[in-house]
Amino acid sequence: MTQPFDILVAGAGPAGIAAAVTAAECGLRVALVDDNPTPGGQIWRAGAHIPRAAQHWIARLNASSVHQLRGWRIFDSPRPGVLLAESVAQTPRPEPAELRYNRLILATGARERFLPFPGWTLPNIMGVGALDAISRSGLPVAGKRIVVAGTSPLLLAAAAHLAQRGAHILAICEQAPLQQLLPLAAHTLSHPGKLRQALQYSWLIKDARYLTSCWPVAAHGDTQLRSVTLRQRDEQWSIDCDYLACAFHLVPNIELAALLGCRLDNGFVATDDRLQTSIPNVWCAGEPTSIGGVELSLLEGQLAALAAAGHSDAAHRLVPRRHASQRFVRALRQACALNPALRQLPSADTIVCRCEDVRLESLRSRSSWRDGKLHTRCGMGPCQGRVCGPATEFLFGWRAESVRPPLFPTPVSHLASASISTRNTSTEAP
Repeated sequence: MTQPFDILVAGAGPAGIAAAVTAAECGLRVALVDDNPTPGGQIWRAGAHIPRAAQHWIARLNASSVHQLRGWRIFDSPRPGVLLAESVAQTPRPEPAELRYNRLILATGARERFLPFPGWTLPNIMGVGALDAISRSGLPVAGKRIVVAGTSPLLLAAAAHLAQRGAHILAICEQAPLQQLLPLAAHTLSHPGKLRQALQYSWLIKDARYLTSCWPVAAHGDTQLRSVTLRQRDEQWSIDCDYLACAFHLVPNIELAALLGCRLDNGFVATDDRLQTSIPNVWCAGEPTSIGGVELSLLEGQLAALAAAGHSDAAHRLVPRRHASQRFVRALRQACALNPALRQLPSADTIVCRCEDVRLESLRSRSSWRDGKLHTRCGMGPCQGRVCGPATEFLFGWRAESVRPPLFPTPVSHLASASISTRNTSTEAP
């Protein structure tokens, strides 16, 4: 890895896999780096019931010349054309790797948004996608009583996957009112593939209650979750359960893009039609540009790779398809718009920042994200604001003002070696 890669792809979800494979098939020297031990990202996490599209793309990846850096996490960019990554799979950890590139494609995906409510930190409460993924990795859910809540089509998908593994889905609670979901439903009806998938999910969860304008207001338990209180309009009731899977749609992982200096637009990475960012030789594909699902991520991965590889005509032919897909993006955004009433969920003593144990009452008097960090340490724990940041943005309208290295907690020795490497490089004779 002493020589720069022609193209380095950060993130091995659908967009990253499509980008790496497409670039390699253009004859370029390509590397794909991701902190997971297997490719696929969160949506194609290894386990049972891998979609056919995932099998196809992962097979192409493994048959390609792409240099796969699995289990490596990017934590800094000390200078243009260089990323620093550390192994998260090896013990003891080796020295960080210096990844050099001529062109970079960011495909860092998205994560779930969590909103605090009383009891949300109890064991057996987790994200919708998280419970789905952990069950695919071996967590036994057969016979378990599960409530799925929040917003987005992922509620149906995760509930169906859990039901396939024998879980008893008690209720699916969608915070959006029915009329807000209708444009997305109409879009689904006009796309046979999405309609077929929706019908499959509906069949698998046919015995579950699907409730709109409904969300959890409190969770109860001693050493773990025992029950959850739900509200639908003016009605409120409690239901005994073993797990609560709860997430309020997705937020993009834009920290690396922000560290590189890429321009952001309304919380997403801004790009042109060819997915070029505001930084030379840096492209972005998939969820960091807009939350649009697997199909759009695959399309954008190919488009970004073709553009980065200099295949302008081939890239141009994909632009109209991407523009057409934006209709689904808009419908999804409208369907998942959060009800302002959700801001009333946390009580004064509800924990907002789990890493630093910061409660709502400590944040109400603060004026901004920076002010909150300085006075309460909110956002300064191991997750670096990835959980509480989107929550405080919704609750208070705060926006993170800066991103600084390291992007993830890393040993001081790695920071020291990176600093030495940077100083040595800066003092080299031209």
